[in-house]
Amino acid sequence: MKISTKGRYALRLMLDLATYNTGEPVSIKDISKRQQISEKYLEQIIALLNKAGFVRSIRGAQGGYVLKKNPEEYTVGMILRQTEGDLSPVSCIGEEGMPCERKGACVTVRIYEKINDAVNGVVDHITLADLLEWQSEKTGEYSI
Repeated sequence: MKISTKGRYALRLMLDLATYNTGEPVSIKDISKRQQISEKYLEQIIALLNKAGFVRSIRGAQGGYVLKKNPEEYTVGMILRQTEGDLSPVSCIGEEGMPCERKGACVTVRIYEKINDAVNGVVDHITLADLLEWQSEKTGEYSI
């Protein structure tokens, strides 16, 4: 499984919103500058996140976006699934697994199930709050 730019940028966008989570809306233009991602691409991604109920849009001259929940309530898995769909390595397993006539006799399906379980185990246990903490460790800016 390879995460597309849409998934990677969605994580960066959500992390940016969490980083600048002051209660004031954050503009796409500001996120674009900080993250060095095209505004047009960010608008497409934010539309998906808004539709999913992850962010709230505030209109007007001082408008922008804010997180609807606290950073602890968003997992990396939630964000990636919203932009990438099912994270399974093959189409015959996972939440959206396709029927496969060979699955009952297939030995390799066990490998793919283990990979799927491992990926989900990681992305479903890392939150935006964890990413904020890791970010502060990298930059040396600790917040208490």
